Amino acid sequence: MAYYPASFCLIDVMPNERTSKWLNAQVIATVLISKFLILVFASQAYQIISEKPFGGGESFLGIWDRWDAAHFLKIAQNGYTAVGDDRFLIVFFPLYPILVAMGKALTGDYLVSAFFVSAMASIAAGLLLRRLTLLDHGEKTAQLAVVFLFIFPTSYFLHIPYTESLFLALVIGAFLASRQRAWVVAGLLGGLACLTRVNGLILLPAVAFEVWEQYKADKKFDPRWTFLLLIPLGFTIYLGLNYYVAGDPLMFMTYQRDHWYRYLRWPWEGIWEAVKRIDNPKAADAQMIGVQEVLFVAIGAFATIAGWRNLRNSYRVWMVVNWLLFVSTSFVLSVPRYTLSLFPIFILMSLTARRYRIAGFAIAFSSVLYLGLFSTQFVRGMWAF
Repeated sequence: MAYYPASFCLIDVMPNERTSKWLNAQVIATVLISKFLILVFASQAYQIISEKPFGGGESFLGIWDRWDAAHFLKIAQNGYTAVGDDRFLIVFFPLYPILVAMGKALTGDYLVSAFFVSAMASIAAGLLLRRLTLLDHGEKTAQLAVVFLFIFPTSYFLHIPYTESLFLALVIGAFLASRQRAWVVAGLLGGLACLTRVNGLILLPAVAFEVWEQYKADKKFDPRWTFLLLIPLGFTIYLGLNYYVAGDPLMFMTYQRDHWYRYLRWPWEGIWEAVKRIDNPKAADAQMIGVQEVLFVAIGAFATIAGWRNLRNSYRVWMVVNWLLFVSTSFVLSVPRYTLSLFPIFILMSLTARRYRIAGFAIAFSSVLYLGLFSTQFVRGMWAF
């Protein structure tokens, strides 16, 4: 079933098999070109603003080894522990560092391996987003959705040692598999998503709506639906890891509260705390942990509400529950980065751009500007989500 106005049908057509490989190649080129330009731009921005060349511990890739990236690399190299400050790293889920550790055998370096894993995952995310979009829309909309994903203001996280690209690829893959009624694949990918980020659990109620769509069409129970239980199994494995390492399956929640100072609160409380940070006397902090956090909270809410009629029920669940998870916390932080996981936003951006060209230009132009700003802040070692 298509979720776009009839006017789009006249100009947005589905590809045939003959052109499919070429169109996939265009997606891969989009991902690789954006990756190359971001890395080159950031390296030049770092040297210009810091007024120093690479050296003394900083390098072309090393400038990205900051914040959570350093934690993932440490886990990949040393694993988890129950002693010392590194015990707090149990809050980071294991799949990404496991893949980095495996990749080190091929690359000989943990940092290079992390970039390789993120590169493969980002390509997969782009290809899968195109295929998923094609189930409801035409090729031009699908290609443009990929472009909007990779020019999003925080899309640099898709290319560096963070879980964003891996998680997004697994989530989109799980949705695509469920749309195609490949329930075993959906369960497997969903389980792996739960080994990557806690919000992988939201896949279960979201994909349940795809189960409902099949039931309404076939009027019978499909035993393959039981494979969706693999989704919470992934999280159960993570709980087992907590128990094995720290003796408590919920130790990650204890550390989140006592060390990282994050715990569940009502959404309006978390949002209000973010709004109050706009009055921070430090202008940079007022912007980065105040204005930008509130702005992207608003972007997620606006996209969900304004695009409601263009979204499938499963997409609606994914958007709403993730958004609530982002803001139902004692300290609303990193929402601009987390917004990357709200993949329907990029489909909505594409539809908007195709219908209202000026709006599309405004979205694209502002995205690129903020992408440059945020990525520059990050490589300088400043907080950028």
